[in-house]
Amino acid sequence: MAEHEDVPSSHLADLLKHPDDLDRLPALQAEFTRKKAAVDGQLRLGLAEQLHITQQGMSSITDGQKTVHAIREEMMKIDRLCAEAQGMIRDFPEIEKLGRMQRNFAAVEGMKAAVDGFSERIAELEALLREDDEEPETQPNLLAVHAGLTALRDVRDTAMDQVLGSGAAADGESGVELMENLRLEGGATLREFWGQLDDTVEWFDEHVGNACLNFVNLVAAGNNGLVVRVALVIEEEEKKDRQVKALQDAQREFQDVASRFKSIHVGQRQLRGYKQKFLQALEVAAEARFDGVANQFADDPERLEKSVRWFFNDLNTVKLGLSELVPPKWRIMRTYTAIYHRLMRNFLIQRLDDPSISPVHMLAILNWVPKYYAKMQRLGVAPTDLRTHVIDEREGDLVREYRALITKAVDEWMARIKAADSRTFTARDEGSLDQDPDGHLHTKSLGDMWTMLREQLAVAHASGRTDVVEGVVDAMYRALKSRQVTWQELLDREFRTIEESAAAAPNPSDIEGLTSYQDWLVAIANDQITNIDDVPQQNITSFLTRFRQTWEPLVSPSYPLTVAAADHDTLTNAYVDLSTYCLHTFARLLFITDFRNIQRTFFTPPWYTDRTTTTSIQQITTTFEDYLRGESNVLQVLHPSLHAIFLEELADSLLTTYLTSIRNRNLTKIRRTDPAFADNVKEDVQTVFNLFRTLSPDPETFEGIRAKWRAVHFFENLLSAEKGKGVVEAFERLKGEYWDVQLSWVEAVLRAREDFDRGMLGAVKKAAAGLEVERGPETVMGRVK
Repeated sequence: MAEHEDVPSSHLADLLKHPDDLDRLPALQAEFTRKKAAVDGQLRLGLAEQLHITQQGMSSITDGQKTVHAIREEMMKIDRLCAEAQGMIRDFPEIEKLGRMQRNFAAVEGMKAAVDGFSERIAELEALLREDDEEPETQPNLLAVHAGLTALRDVRDTAMDQVLGSGAAADGESGVELMENLRLEGGATLREFWGQLDDTVEWFDEHVGNACLNFVNLVAAGNNGLVVRVALVIEEEEKKDRQVKALQDAQREFQDVASRFKSIHVGQRQLRGYKQKFLQALEVAAEARFDGVANQFADDPERLEKSVRWFFNDLNTVKLGLSELVPPKWRIMRTYTAIYHRLMRNFLIQRLDDPSISPVHMLAILNWVPKYYAKMQRLGVAPTDLRTHVIDEREGDLVREYRALITKAVDEWMARIKAADSRTFTARDEGSLDQDPDGHLHTKSLGDMWTMLREQLAVAHASGRTDVVEGVVDAMYRALKSRQVTWQELLDREFRTIEESAAAAPNPSDIEGLTSYQDWLVAIANDQITNIDDVPQQNITSFLTRFRQTWEPLVSPSYPLTVAAADHDTLTNAYVDLSTYCLHTFARLLFITDFRNIQRTFFTPPWYTDRTTTTSIQQITTTFEDYLRGESNVLQVLHPSLHAIFLEELADSLLTTYLTSIRNRNLTKIRRTDPAFADNVKEDVQTVFNLFRTLSPDPETFEGIRAKWRAVHFFENLLSAEKGKGVVEAFERLKGEYWDVQLSWVEAVLRAREDFDRGMLGAVKKAAAGLEVERGPETVMGRVK
């Protein structure tokens, strides 16, 4: 209560916080008065509505009480009349017993009259069935037999109901025992008597079943009369089954009421299920046809459409002919469509779930799905009318699986080629490499790899689907890139082995496998350039270009411009990079084997004093000339497009080795004023230029080599610059020309000066910290450590 009292006071405290707020009291009072009036009006309106509803409810209750009271009075009157009637009739129980006996006697008399002619009527029906056996395509007596059997079955049901419902015989035997022991004329028991009827019914059901199994064929053959007769039989049986089912449901749900009323007594008739058997017969007939389709599909998946032609012919016959011969409520077209569609789905799903399914069979199913729905559409059956998709909407999965099968084959082929290449490369037996007509070395697997790719691309094209081809092309590009990585790993691993052997061997000729490794470097480099080397003037098309020309017409128009363009360019660059890497490795190989001892003499006392005989640089250039012009002429087995690159790699390796040699242990401290250093460097550079000028295939190649060797000029300036500002300026010129020059190498150069001190190094480092240069492509000085 206190909380409710505090609410208005708290609200007023918020409104009247300051003395000046007292002037607002009249306005606040008017506002609250207006709001109170509005609330009062709403309350009065709601109260009036609730009062009206309450009054109506009370009136309804009063009327209901009056009605209940009137019913009670009427029931009391009925009860009083019943009591008075029983009192008025003397010997009422005896009269009731006599009436029951009379009714039972009449029932037994009627049953006997019906049973007396039972055998003769069965014989007549069997004669009619024999006539129908001779005319299975028409069966003119089908309705007559059905009517006769229905009457006899009703007699049997009535008789069985009386026997089993009698409770017990005079000697106390049960209804079942009475049925077993009761004998009729001729000495047969009642059960044996009914056996004749069961045999005849089974015979009749066989006629109906055979007709149902050939329902569509009967329509196609024009036997409409038999179709109508069978439909009438099924319709009549279905109607009686509905009645029995309704009575059974009523008896089960309202047992107390049903026990009092004979009108809802079910009796002995059971559900016969002709309609369900009819539907089962349709399904069995179609399943038998699908067994043949399965065999044909296993032998030739391309004939799937032809082998299921009957499927659509049947549905078309049902649509045009059968729909008019059966009751409309059967919705026979929808029924047939549901059954046939379910069987088609089961057939296709079973094939797809088979672990041993081949790519050809999977492709046939994948291509069949759109055709199937197109044919169903022409029959007037929309995809939305079919509850489940014919392959459970697994097209995407099938495309991926089919594509995966092809890509798996590609990967397996590439893995086998990789394993074979690894074995051959490791063994490096004589004759393990091929030579083309021009004498250029190649690996033996080059042509086989591209042949395999073309074959698998043809398999993908056979699918008729661009998404499959595109996925396979993607996988092939990945496989080709992976092959580049494999080659580089093999080369690096063998290079490390030879490097370790070279460190222990006193002579390069003692290193096992060196020459064969050099041949493989050339062969692999040739392979890469052959893959991309197009020469339109000579009508030479590279493997990669032919590969692209093969798949481009098989994919969507946007694919070459989007995904494949990047992959193609990346792979092209990878081929160039790997071929260059092979030649770079060849050059490095020379410096860890042939030139291992020579490079240690640069800038040492012998380099200064022994200038009259063959110099260190001359020994290297002579060896170069032997490799490029001598008996082991590398250029003869190297692809012409790689000649210039090979020369550049040799020149670059020599340059980096030359500049790095400033770190040699026995280095002679260089005096800035000593002209011998500058003269010797100039002589070395001139020796290199004389060699590459004569070896270069064109002036442009030599000018590129000459431009890179300008780094020696900056190297010399750094050694000969005046101490202090001159050294800093020389470094700044060097850094401006070669942004990626290593500061550690600059320090090694400075320490080679006779006048080196820490102040010189500090000034250079300070200049390097404040110097801003534009970063660009890697220069040759980036490789100088």
